[in-house]
Amino acid sequence: MVPLVAHIVHHFGVGGLENGLVNLINHMPPRRYRHAIVCLQGYTDFRRRIDRQEVRFHALGKRPGQDFALFPRLWRLLRQMRPDIVHTRNLSALEAQFVAASAGVGARVHGEHGRDMFDLHGQRLKYRLLRKFARPFVHHYTAVSRDLEKWLINTVGADPSRVTQIYNGVDRLRFRPPSGERKAIGPPGFLRGGEFVIGSVGRMAEVKDYPTLVRAFLGLIENAPEARKRLRLVIIGDGTSRQTCLDLLQGAGALDLAWLPGEREDIPELMRAMDVFVLPSLGEGISNTILEAMSTGLPIVATRVGGNSELVREGETGTLIPPADAASMARALLAYLSDEARTLGHGRAGRKTIETEFSIEGMVEAYGKVYDQTLARAR
Repeated sequence: MVPLVAHIVHHFGVGGLENGLVNLINHMPPRRYRHAIVCLQGYTDFRRRIDRQEVRFHALGKRPGQDFALFPRLWRLLRQMRPDIVHTRNLSALEAQFVAASAGVGARVHGEHGRDMFDLHGQRLKYRLLRKFARPFVHHYTAVSRDLEKWLINTVGADPSRVTQIYNGVDRLRFRPPSGERKAIGPPGFLRGGEFVIGSVGRMAEVKDYPTLVRAFLGLIENAPEARKRLRLVIIGDGTSRQTCLDLLQGAGALDLAWLPGEREDIPELMRAMDVFVLPSLGEGISNTILEAMSTGLPIVATRVGGNSELVREGETGTLIPPADAASMARALLAYLSDEARTLGHGRAGRKTIETEFSIEGMVEAYGKVYDQTLARAR
């Protein structure tokens, strides 16, 4: 019987963690591991990105806050599923390690993919205590960045021999540089030809700090009025800060220069219509969207937080700036707007980096080895 991995997440929707899980399941040979996804809360249509019909989704309907009734439901489900391995992801699913142990799951893995606003640096005492208490229950840790790997070892106290750092892989065929003329995107008349498109893709949550990107864009068109005819802003995604961004644009009379359509499924095509990609996050693990933008041949402007500095090579594939600094972001964007050779050169270098260092095949093989080793120890 092919071993079953039960991936436990808080919620399965649009996001980097979920995108990485989609790539892992879609590209892992089916005769090596089977998969099921347990969502403590629920899932969205993003689950249709998984093309393996045999992958089952389970939604446990967790209520907001501490829902103690969730744990018996999860225990019963795990006893019914009898997975060979449980792989929890991020703090919101960590308590499932205790349930998995009591349900008799012999091989247990926990993955760290990034942090949120409530604990940007992983130092809050109550969460540190929870992670330390869970440490004996976790047989192996995975981390998507070297930054998170060091934090697991130095702060959480994980045994270095039981921590594996695995970068996310990118579908290089799906996210590829444009060929021929740029596709017209946005409402009628948004792109007429010759515009310079500043773009971003992601959850518009507070930790992603999209208002700073909007302020940088507004600063550009205010301080360089001649650029107003060329500059366009595109932010793909939805979340609590989307309305804030729209209000900022409207207040500055710049709504016609921006397009914020919410969530979209045609991300590769939209990225191929951009000239530069921006990630304004306050905190980050390893950004799938940075990797996808690099694969598309775009130069990157990103904040110097989390794993961003592991992906963006300063002066070679992009520019790193301080977080929450609209002025620095505007200067970085102006440098690309003013220098086409620099823009194209950084984009080509980013694509080459993806081709040599961030393959999906390498990512899948690394997770497969973690599962093999953890299962072997359990047996």
